[in-house]
Amino acid sequence: MTIPRLSLLAFIISAQLTGQALAADTAPAKHAITHEDVWLMKRVGAPQPSPDGKWAVFSVTDPAYDSKDQWSDLWIKSLSDDTPARRLTFSKGGEGSINWSPDSKQLIFVAKREGDEAGQIYRIDVAGGGEAQRLTTLTLGARQPKFSPDGKQILFVSDIFPGNVTEEDVKKTAKERKDRKYSARAYESFPPRFFDKWLDDKKVRLFVMNAEIGAAPRDLLSATKLAAQPGFGGGQGDEGQSLDAIWAPDGKAVVFSASTNRDELARAAGYTQLFSMPVAGGEASQLTADKHSYSNLKFSHDGKTLFTLTEAEEPGKVYDVSRIASLAWPVTNPAPKILTASLDRSISRYALPAGSNRIVFSYEHAGLEQLHSINYAGGDLRDEASLPTGSINSLNAGGKALVGVWESAINPPEIYAFGNGAPKRLTSFNTERAGGIDWQAPEHFWFKASDGRMIHNMIVKPANFDPSKKYPLFAVIHGGAANMWRDQFVLRWNYHLLAQPGYVVLLTDYKGSTGYGEEFARAIQGDPLKGPGDEVNEAVDEAVKKYSYIDGSKLAAGGASYGGHLANWLQATTTRYKAIVSHAGEMDLIMQWGTSDSVWGREVNSGGPVWGDKAVWREQSPVLQAGNHEKGTGFKTPILISVGELDYRVPANNALMNFATQQRLNVPSKLLVFPDENHWILKGENSRYFYSEVHAWLAKYLN
Repeated sequence: MTIPRLSLLAFIISAQLTGQALAADTAPAKHAITHEDVWLMKRVGAPQPSPDGKWAVFSVTDPAYDSKDQWSDLWIKSLSDDTPARRLTFSKGGEGSINWSPDSKQLIFVAKREGDEAGQIYRIDVAGGGEAQRLTTLTLGARQPKFSPDGKQILFVSDIFPGNVTEEDVKKTAKERKDRKYSARAYESFPPRFFDKWLDDKKVRLFVMNAEIGAAPRDLLSATKLAAQPGFGGGQGDEGQSLDAIWAPDGKAVVFSASTNRDELARAAGYTQLFSMPVAGGEASQLTADKHSYSNLKFSHDGKTLFTLTEAEEPGKVYDVSRIASLAWPVTNPAPKILTASLDRSISRYALPAGSNRIVFSYEHAGLEQLHSINYAGGDLRDEASLPTGSINSLNAGGKALVGVWESAINPPEIYAFGNGAPKRLTSFNTERAGGIDWQAPEHFWFKASDGRMIHNMIVKPANFDPSKKYPLFAVIHGGAANMWRDQFVLRWNYHLLAQPGYVVLLTDYKGSTGYGEEFARAIQGDPLKGPGDEVNEAVDEAVKKYSYIDGSKLAAGGASYGGHLANWLQATTTRYKAIVSHAGEMDLIMQWGTSDSVWGREVNSGGPVWGDKAVWREQSPVLQAGNHEKGTGFKTPILISVGELDYRVPANNALMNFATQQRLNVPSKLLVFPDENHWILKGENSRYFYSEVHAWLAKYLN
């Protein structure tokens, strides 16, 4: 597979996107980045363009260290002129799941406002103005609303309790459960919890209602044989399960993606199929017949083609690239046509601009998010402004308009319009604050690893960088492992804030990373920690050799999640680092398998069950290498360990075992426990404290 070359146009416009030095002679002095700079940058959400292509609506969060002082509202921006964006809502609670009416005059969204115990659907008249009106008052809330093609009905997702039929049933059951005298949870299928929440037995359902205040929603699925299957459900997310439902072009049916094997997740990979359901009622029809997973459904503008993203879920493999596929509508052949089969990259997102037979999409490649297009038949792959820096993290079409969010490590997120030449920045929420920071774009380099694999890296330099000086190196390891370091503005492990005290930060995409093809991502299978750890070490060696300003005697390494796993592995297997930072890192592959909210993928990655004969379970568990001092390795390097107590992805028992082991071996160590955080540190003051502790730990052993 050949990656299309970067367009000359993209290089010409890079000055517009990243240039901040045109007025250097008159600009005020810039400062090194602070935590306030990172935390208080406005957070710009994915823009939703109107069907006529004239407007884009998006959320903007004005963050604060105290969540009570934080605001999040909808803003609207004209796509036909340079009129500044204006605020559309003025409510302290945030809004999400934005959807336009077909005539581009109204919006529906989900919000939790005063008096709401769960998120409800609201409607606002964009053309006429006025306050948003609440359309639903459901006990368990509503999510993911979508107007019907004629604008008269709304499709949405909600939940019911087992055995419930009506909203009155749901309300009664909710009260009974609230009044229970006991607090026990009971489970008969896996998983009992997800990310930071204990799951319950609520059942996901699709509802349709008239687009009117007080209209009664109608449950489409509860009476179907599909919903009665024990494995029926949707993709699990923070706000519950999603069915990724959309209206059929004629408004007489809805199409959605659902799983029928959610009851097998401890012993098989979960997958989703496509279904259609008549709005008038009846039984759901299955549209696909394989064990692929489907998501992100869209119809062509002529209503004759259904597009989707699909992953093959190949048995025995830990990773499958996501590809664009199509089915003729109405579906008569259950085998989708794969349109991006020749592109060995996962498609992140795609859009269908009107007046064109082209699909515009983005994918990861070597630290960037590339933008390309193909025709509806899957041919004629074109470069659509594959930018030399940064990442596109959302992409949506409305009419002929194509808008999204673009960002880079030194350009916090803003709304951009794409197509018709150079991308055009539409908002400036963060440009003033970003313009006052002394920071440089990451520098990219590649090297050949000892096994012949080409490894991509980025180098991030501190403020006031002087190439004649020597700087300690901090190798920061990404999580995943199915992930990639991107040239983007990061909140939780901000490259420049980590470098701020005077360190060079190294970001390596070790084997197992995405953005380099399916084989590269699968190369971690059977070798979860040793191989990736070796490549991180080799990347450090290469950086020291390549850049004279790096002090090879002052090295540190750290990361979170899979990056934390690898940090623990490096501590056990090398003494080259002066300090280690491990957040949400596993210590024992077997313990992590048995306590995480995800088990099957770990079994596949290690080659078989923990009670089998695969030595990797023991040979690549950091805790079992901790005492290898006779080999000159084992736990010796000072380590900072941190964890969120609500982390059910890499549960806190890993951090507790880590700290106990360090203390038993008398290794300098410190444990940070955040009782109110999950897998990520998301609260402002906790984040500020975390960065200060990381900086203090590195200073203690590197300076």
